[in-house]
Amino acid sequence: MKKRIVILGAAKSGIGAAILAQKHGFDVFVSDYSSIYEEFKLQLVENDIDFEENQHSKEKVLNADEIIKSPGIPDKASIVVEAIENSIPVISEIEFAYRYTNAVIVAITGSNGKTTTTNLVFNILKNAGLNVGMAGNIGESFALSVAKDNFELYVLELSSFQLDGIKEFRPNIAILLNVTPDHLDRYNYNFDEYLNSKFRIVMNQEYSDYFIYNIDDEAVARFIQEHAIKSQMLPFSLIEKSENKAWADDEEFVISNSKKLFKMKTSELALKGRHNRYNSLAAGVSANVLQIRNEVIRESLMAFEGVEHRLEPVLKIRDVLFINDSKATNVNSSWYALESMITQTVWVAGGIDKGNDYTILRELVRKKVKALVCLGVDNEKLAEAFGDIVPCYEARTMKDAVNGAYLLAEKGETVLLSPACASFDLFENYEDRGQQFKNEIRKL
Repeated sequence: MKKRIVILGAAKSGIGAAILAQKHGFDVFVSDYSSIYEEFKLQLVENDIDFEENQHSKEKVLNADEIIKSPGIPDKASIVVEAIENSIPVISEIEFAYRYTNAVIVAITGSNGKTTTTNLVFNILKNAGLNVGMAGNIGESFALSVAKDNFELYVLELSSFQLDGIKEFRPNIAILLNVTPDHLDRYNYNFDEYLNSKFRIVMNQEYSDYFIYNIDDEAVARFIQEHAIKSQMLPFSLIEKSENKAWADDEEFVISNSKKLFKMKTSELALKGRHNRYNSLAAGVSANVLQIRNEVIRESLMAFEGVEHRLEPVLKIRDVLFINDSKATNVNSSWYALESMITQTVWVAGGIDKGNDYTILRELVRKKVKALVCLGVDNEKLAEAFGDIVPCYEARTMKDAVNGAYLLAEKGETVLLSPACASFDLFENYEDRGQQFKNEIRKL
């Protein structure tokens, strides 16, 4: 009798898992508590995969031998709780896909910068001529790629939600960029629970593996002091300079190990800003571990064009620059964005609050922001946080937000969309939010 795999959630992750499971001969059933998008429904029909939508039928779900849960579904969801009570293993799509590939894996996580770093690592390895794929929390699902491709190496962006569902997943190279408060609504508003989730990326590593991490991050440094990690530890820093480390200051960008030294001018990096030095260091160290030639690393770091929706310059109209940072879905991301502004800024922010503490932004807002446009269904918390510092205006549509920000900005100033919040109150996702921002700018 075939082993029965039930997949909860029929978006990108769930569809990929379903296709991979079917390829390996399992009895596959997909269940989504909401309506399934037509593009995903079509894939299920084309692959003759049984599914349901707008419900989780207990009789069809709880007879599973194993459940693959999409990352957006919390562990507290009643169907997940019942599955665990019935001793049904619940795993992530990342864990499932890992079983069916022998590829070398570079896995990247962090509260901020992981999309940029993942793209940067992928570009370096692609430029080196390697047979490499990019998947996970970016691009297509890991499982779908494993089902249809034959990559020898993967660069995976992983969220804490994806890491929560791993059991044996073991990356050859794990990168941890930083850990700052985010998604605390999923972690009982307990930062240490979220920190532990991020460190699951190294839990199965052995001495032959590598752990590349930001030693300047206080939470990361504290965890490392308190816990034993088996893999070879390779820290990077903007503060400390020492042997066997990667570091950068305003002048030099250096990656050293016992065998090879890589050096370039910091001013030559394509990605500007303090936060991007960290991202570039992490990518450079991973390329160094994989023995990529210095020339390829240097050329890639000098030529990389950045990521859509992350500090993306859109247009300059009447000498007002519009920047799309829709991917900034937490406070720390918006801190980096505001910190990098070099002109007075009209800041567009707001959305679904995830237990945000805006305190760390107040000084930057005082220095750099001339007005705040609050874009969301409920803007009360933003107005309370900054209303005593800058004028706050409400907007319920992207059109109103863009038009209002444009009227507030003067020549030589910047309009920055950097929401510090999730997008689901008014938009499908951060990509939809960023695209609508760009579309409305082009209508001005």
